[in-house]
Amino acid sequence: MAESSGSGSVSVDVERISFGGKDHLVRTRCGSVTVAVYGDEDKPALITYPDVALNYMSCFQGFFFCPEVASLLLHNFCVYHINPQGHEMGAAPMSSAVPVPSVDDLADQVADVLDFFSLGSVMCLGVTAGAYVLTLFATKYRERVIGLMLVSPLCKSPSWSEWLYNKVLLNLLYYYGNQGLVKECLLQRYFSKKLRGDAQCPESDIVRASRSLLDDKQGENIWRFLHSINERHDLTDSLKKLQCRTLIFVGESSQFHEDAIHMATKLDRRYCALVEVQDCGSLVTEEQPHAMVMPMEYFLMGYGLYRPYQLSSSPRSPLSPCCISPELLSPESMGVKLKPIKTRVGISL
Repeated sequence: MAESSGSGSVSVDVERISFGGKDHLVRTRCGSVTVAVYGDEDKPALITYPDVALNYMSCFQGFFFCPEVASLLLHNFCVYHINPQGHEMGAAPMSSAVPVPSVDDLADQVADVLDFFSLGSVMCLGVTAGAYVLTLFATKYRERVIGLMLVSPLCKSPSWSEWLYNKVLLNLLYYYGNQGLVKECLLQRYFSKKLRGDAQCPESDIVRASRSLLDDKQGENIWRFLHSINERHDLTDSLKKLQCRTLIFVGESSQFHEDAIHMATKLDRRYCALVEVQDCGSLVTEEQPHAMVMPMEYFLMGYGLYRPYQLSSSPRSPLSPCCISPELLSPESMGVKLKPIKTRVGISL
């Protein structure tokens, strides 16, 4: 057991290793969270935060199993996967006596995690609700975030339709738990209709795997995180104060497509890039992780970070800096709306 005198937090190492590394239970000012650490802790830190009812396994497994992603991110970062309270694998139902955290509490938890691991400035990667939490963290602790990579992010208060939809979902969770209709609503939140299938076409393996992982989640714990996000406040006025570059991905079939577009228009266009992924829902990290590789490479080159050079015949993602069109490395290019299949690449022969 390790203790940190700075914030009074405590970490207990869990005796199991998963694809994301070793799990730590970190006590924060708003309860304990599980953090999986993977990589060399001497490298810069990458913080991840998943969407509602997901943990790092169900939100980022396909993403980090993509070889190009693994070589890019694990070569340059030590990854700290933060699980929302009660969302870790095998979590027990949380007591109703435990106060439900606000979104500001969730952002402060991220700061407590950084304090425990003695991390300074970090890169952040969040999905939908997790993207909101990390964006809020970046607005509250601007000096601690060097960059944001956001997938189908939220930044506004819920619309009346979203708020009402979530209230119905919260009632279903409260009275019936994590049952069939709730799972269907969550899968619609994550994936495109094409992947979910219909009467003529069966659902994909990715959706079936996600459905299976949802079986492990406790309805009470999902209710808490969804309730916090449904009471979120508008971050629009704070976005101009961000001091870091931002890369936004959103599926064109995502329920939150308009929210992502809104966020991209409110950020400083010199330091923001928007990538719309065709035929994809909100969970781009699982549905089309390969579409994220090339934009991330361009984005991270602005920080002097590259993938290790190796010979490859894959056209998806160039491995050598000499293959990158120079104009994509300029700050002005960060305002360009990129399409993964149309990213400009100049190949030196």
